[in-house]
Amino acid sequence: MNKPPSRPTKNAGNFFLPGCTRLRAHYEPQEIQQDFALRDDTGAAMLPMISIVVPSLNQGRFIGDTLESIVSQGYPNLELIVVDGGSSDDTVGVIKKYTDHIKWWVSEPDAGQANAVNKGMSRAGGEILAWLNSDDCLMPGALFRVAEYFQSSPQTDVIYGHRVLIDEAGYDVGRWIVPGHRKLILTYADYIPQETMFWRTTLWHKVGGVLDESFRFAMDWELIRRFIEADARFKIIPAFLGQFRLHDLQKSNAQIETDGFKEMEIIRQACRENFSGHPALQNLFYRVQRASLYSFVLRARIKELLWRINLTSID
Repeated sequence: MNKPPSRPTKNAGNFFLPGCTRLRAHYEPQEIQQDFALRDDTGAAMLPMISIVVPSLNQGRFIGDTLESIVSQGYPNLELIVVDGGSSDDTVGVIKKYTDHIKWWVSEPDAGQANAVNKGMSRAGGEILAWLNSDDCLMPGALFRVAEYFQSSPQTDVIYGHRVLIDEAGYDVGRWIVPGHRKLILTYADYIPQETMFWRTTLWHKVGGVLDESFRFAMDWELIRRFIEADARFKIIPAFLGQFRLHDLQKSNAQIETDGFKEMEIIRQACRENFSGHPALQNLFYRVQRASLYSFVLRARIKELLWRINLTSID
């Protein structure tokens, strides 16, 4: 297993690379700023129902923080579903502490994360959908921001935001600040922070209403690829919406070599084949994909620097 460092690594290349290219601590741990004021002037009838599925397996030490980050939002029209894969630790005991806030939960063996999410989504009735892994968290106010943006932008199908990296103790150790949305880069790399992504139920059903369970690592990117092929309209919210936890068993580190690289290449090839069936044109498209990656890195670094000197605002 590759354990993310608890302290930032010294590397001259980090000056040139944006934080959103690194799943490791960027700086010394610090308290997360949580200054969002809970709304008390908006009735549930005026806000869309948001359904969140939490898939889990042996994350008893973190799932309490995950569930608390959802229910403490104070969002009045929330549907929370928890699907545990038959954990052998204290996960079930933690889940039971939140049963008053959970619409439905189960703890039983499943066929993996994608299967768990599908099981939960089959019971979801919200207008807006998302899943949140049981070691990640939402930022305060995230659900209100998401709901208000969907209401004010009825033509938008998918929204996402920026990411805070947290350590095992829940301290802020880094920031992912992504540049404006570009469809092309998503044919080569998935830069959308999964825990910040929400989408309309109508789009979910349009692309089949299930995750591809053959994917064990890149199921979120495979879903995004289908969203793109369905001409979904994406928007990025200028706010930190989610917290991505770095820890010794974090899936992005533990599975990237066994499943991740293979699945990422499957998606890249599918995007090239969707562009053209001709090998020469596919090769040309590959070069364009690579160029879009370099452009993304540069734009992300510029946006990050502008944020740090207060020339661009991210809530």
